[in-house]
Amino acid sequence: MRPVSVWQWSPWGLLLCLLCSSCLGSPSPSTAPEKRAGSQGLRFRLVGFPRKPFEGRVEIQRAGEWGTICDDDFTLQAAHVLCRELGFTEATGWTHSAKYGPGTGRIWLDNLSCSGTEQSVTDCTSRGWGNSDCTHDEDAGVICKDQRLPGFSDSNVIEVEHHLQVEEVRLRPAVGRGRRPLPVTEGLVEVRLLDGWWKVCDKGWSSHNSHVVCGMLGFPSEKRVNAAFYRLLAQRQQHSFGLHGVACVGTEAHLSLCFLEFYRANDTTRCPGGGPAVVSCVPGPLYAASSGQKKQQQSKPQGEARMRLKGGAHPGEGRVEVLKAGTWGTVCDRKWDLHAASVVCRELGFGTAREALRGARMGQGMGAIHLSEVRCSGQEPSLWKCPHKNITAEDCSHVQDAAVRCNLPYTGLETKIRLSGGRSRYEGRVEVQIGGPGSLRWGLICGDDWGTLEAMVACRQLGLGYANHGLQETWYWDSGNITEIVMSGVRCTGAELSLDQCAHHGTHIACKRTETRFTAGVICSETASDLLLHSALVQETAYIEDRPLHMLYCAAEENCLARSAHLANWPYGHRRLLRFSSQIHNLGRADFRPKAGRHSWVWHECHGHYHSMDIFTHYDILTPNGTKVAEGHKASFCLEDTECQEDVSKRYECANFGEQGITVGCWDLYRHDIDCQWIDITDVKPGNYILQVVINPNFEVAESDYTNNAMKCNCKYDGHRIWVHNCHLDDAFSEEANKRFERYPGQTSNQIV
Repeated sequence: MRPVSVWQWSPWGLLLCLLCSSCLGSPSPSTAPEKRAGSQGLRFRLVGFPRKPFEGRVEIQRAGEWGTICDDDFTLQAAHVLCRELGFTEATGWTHSAKYGPGTGRIWLDNLSCSGTEQSVTDCTSRGWGNSDCTHDEDAGVICKDQRLPGFSDSNVIEVEHHLQVEEVRLRPAVGRGRRPLPVTEGLVEVRLLDGWWKVCDKGWSSHNSHVVCGMLGFPSEKRVNAAFYRLLAQRQQHSFGLHGVACVGTEAHLSLCFLEFYRANDTTRCPGGGPAVVSCVPGPLYAASSGQKKQQQSKPQGEARMRLKGGAHPGEGRVEVLKAGTWGTVCDRKWDLHAASVVCRELGFGTAREALRGARMGQGMGAIHLSEVRCSGQEPSLWKCPHKNITAEDCSHVQDAAVRCNLPYTGLETKIRLSGGRSRYEGRVEVQIGGPGSLRWGLICGDDWGTLEAMVACRQLGLGYANHGLQETWYWDSGNITEIVMSGVRCTGAELSLDQCAHHGTHIACKRTETRFTAGVICSETASDLLLHSALVQETAYIEDRPLHMLYCAAEENCLARSAHLANWPYGHRRLLRFSSQIHNLGRADFRPKAGRHSWVWHECHGHYHSMDIFTHYDILTPNGTKVAEGHKASFCLEDTECQEDVSKRYECANFGEQGITVGCWDLYRHDIDCQWIDITDVKPGNYILQVVINPNFEVAESDYTNNAMKCNCKYDGHRIWVHNCHLDDAFSEEANKRFERYPGQTSNQIV
């Protein structure tokens, strides 16, 4: 508070103030930037990697010591205040979990709470300067609008010398060695600084440096190069160097974290006794074939332990899941950082991690949580080699599932495909490029048999995430000048990186409908739903019912009985039904909505409801060798939110022709006593069987993961009773455990009558 002069409270002073106010009017606030009293003594800067001048980790200097801000309770409002402290007009976003790398020194502020209108960060509330229970893995960052405050000039803002930051790395292939396929795995190292691309002097260059460079480029490891060839090449060319010293430990996720020595402006052509640094990288299995190299055997943890990513929209990203004792489970995000994430990425055949994500950013898993508090140095060959904590269900929940985004090699696949005619960049008619050098041309894809799986590959190749729809008719999109169909018979599994990797016709085009309106189209999305069945509930609720035929007229009308029911002596007799409850969770990042709009829903008078999907679920009884002996199916006669997690509100309710769907974090419950919630086993002979349930079997609605849509159980039927046990999702176990899947109930099976 400013000191108050004594004269202001004297009668003469008060009179003078009144006269000044009446003559001159009330003082108007100044529009010019002023030195904020609250920020005096503090200095601010943005640092970290990789970043732009208007984003980064926020650091504050207080009492001569630089420190960071913890992301606990951090909001966009706090980011607004900090961006203004830094001279920008406002914030467009903020980051958590040390996205720009962990800082060092003090953590000055924790639980920072701002309204967004404060003149200084000192006007916000917090736990107090230097009072924090965080680690630097929780350092907050800001993304400011690239617009400076008019007239802003504040010596309290420290401009980090951006030309000393390595923004990007690439490999320049050797000249004269032929045209190499992408990705480029070997060449001269070039770094992009603020003023362009520069070579790196190889004096003191080590395998650790190569390891970091390969990791940034999306490769898990490096190998030795033919140094003599590149030395000979260097003698014939003139090079400009930007770095004359690089010293990496080998665990860094980015070259900017290594010790770097930069050239002076007038010294960039000299590398005494050396030449440009050269690196050769080993591609992971996913990219080895396209680079013309043999697939390298990736190191794997001992025993059954393995790793996978789930729920990611792009290759090399997703929720981290690990295999323990034959069962897949997730990793708790406590102490999750770039070192641990990079170990995962390299183990899976990618480069280092771009981001270590917390808070189930790639969706929640289901089942076990195997690991917590994983602490890696970055040198480990597997996440299982890192110190970690085995946890119980009380220690962590799936809202804390860890995820990663890995560095990927540049393949150029996105340049071979494009969309046209759509309302946004996420939709349109699919056009692909074919031909060789000098004869490249663009063409359309035949719409015959084009579906969701093919659209998934197209959207992935475009870098646009998931496929909401795969369209066989695109008459409502302008085709422009492209009318030739150059690809037909496309059939994909959904896992391919490009349409070229899918099965398709060769140079001969076979298309039933050759008009442009019947060509393939897609609608892509960055997010998708992910349905999972609560398998334990199926096992707990299964039972047999002999139901009289006179109570099954509606079910027969909706085709919910076996074919032999048509030959029965209606209304006499009965059908034997295996009944069970079905609880379907949406653990994805988008609501599950029927493919068809309300206008095409079908009203069923008998049961008094609308079907929004003809086939929502398949129910089957299979023999041990996979032969189907009984089947059932569920139309989606009421897709709605039966229950939700505590912090999630219901959105969908079928009553009164309401909207249908399943919200993220909610589940739809079909009780065992609902019509058609059964399999008609009247004609099934006694024996050992498998009960299989498949959700969204025709892939009509986009999901981030179809491998978890099936559930299976062991069954034993003796003609009077049935035993159901060992119910599990199809992707819950390892391949080896699935092969050992029992064909008969064990001693612990529950008898169900």
